[in-house]
Amino acid sequence: MLSEVLLVSAPGKVILHGEHAVVHGKVALAVALNLRTFLRLQPHSSGKVDLNLPNIGIKRAWDVARLQLLDTSFLAPEALSPTCVCLFACGTEQGDVTAPTPEQVEKLKEVAGLPDDCAVTERLAVLAFLYLYLSIFWKQRTLPSLDVVVWSELPPGAGLGSSAAYSVCLAAAFLTTCEEIPNPLKDGEHINRWTKEDLELINKWAFQGERVIHGNPSGVDNAVSTWGGALRYQQGKISSLKRPPALQILLTNTKVPRSTKALVAGVRNRLLKFPEIVAPLLTSIDAISLECERVLGEMGEAPALEQYLVLEELIDMNQHHLNALGVGHVSLDQLCQVTRAHGLHSKLTGAGGGGCGITLLKPGLEQPEVEATKQALTNCGFDCWETSIGAPGVSVHSATSLDSRVRQALDGL
Repeated sequence: MLSEVLLVSAPGKVILHGEHAVVHGKVALAVALNLRTFLRLQPHSSGKVDLNLPNIGIKRAWDVARLQLLDTSFLAPEALSPTCVCLFACGTEQGDVTAPTPEQVEKLKEVAGLPDDCAVTERLAVLAFLYLYLSIFWKQRTLPSLDVVVWSELPPGAGLGSSAAYSVCLAAAFLTTCEEIPNPLKDGEHINRWTKEDLELINKWAFQGERVIHGNPSGVDNAVSTWGGALRYQQGKISSLKRPPALQILLTNTKVPRSTKALVAGVRNRLLKFPEIVAPLLTSIDAISLECERVLGEMGEAPALEQYLVLEELIDMNQHHLNALGVGHVSLDQLCQVTRAHGLHSKLTGAGGGGCGITLLKPGLEQPEVEATKQALTNCGFDCWETSIGAPGVSVHSATSLDSRVRQALDGL
């Protein structure tokens, strides 16, 4: 068991192209968003395991000796196998795993000691934490006393993969602490990543954490957060794009709430009502995703301005298609109009109906113009971040590699 402090981070995600079309068997491109979730794990000898989530005001502690004495029959014997779902079900591939039953979730809630009126966000975060802690550490002779703080730059519930980044950070930190995988950070290094084999193990465990939170996730969010870069997703198959460029973007949260379920149902109903109109739209969105994949592959290490111009055209076309599918919103129209006035191109990302949008920033754009655009979006009541996509996946850091803002958040200052 490792005794040193671990500092881990994992990125969020945005859908670049393929929203809604992916539900109907088309290609979607998901990219790692360089707004990150950070975790600090500190082993200690207090006899407790502490969880602190300052973003949502959660502080919880459990007595390790009490957890050690649990009747763990609800943890399947396969809990020690990373290819299994442990507590909830067993399978060898992500797609083979069934969703947790209500009875099994209730048992975890008993272990967690959560009150009946506990907020959903807190309940799911705590259940995922305990699930991964108990499952990964159970083969140790004694459960470890740990202090775990997780702080995120990602807004929760915005479709940006915040829960997956949380699960990925927990899985990476727990697996490293129990020495199931080695700590890749060597003396004198500021940041490093795990090997391909170790990342596969992290991804499998993170997917199980996502199952606790979402029941039946696609596996895309945890894969993007683990591997970073850009992924192609189609009909359950996930593959990485080779050497995708890091693209600078503005990410804007309109803060308009929406129901993904209702928006997906709306597209399905429109397809049934107007099949000869909507089916070609979905085929066209698929072609946009494939063209974007081709262009990103060509950009590699030396992107040309012409390629950015193609990416802007694809963004504009996809946004119009998404509006035609009925998943636009006046707030997203406003976002596109504001950025267009500054010569920039935007589209919704995710379910639509509000939520978030992305704006591509070409190289050579003057910073005052970027700041003016951000201010104009903020004046609309939106939240806006200047960040990048195609970011590195889950990573381990030295304390000096983190900026003061992150260190202070993890230290509770």
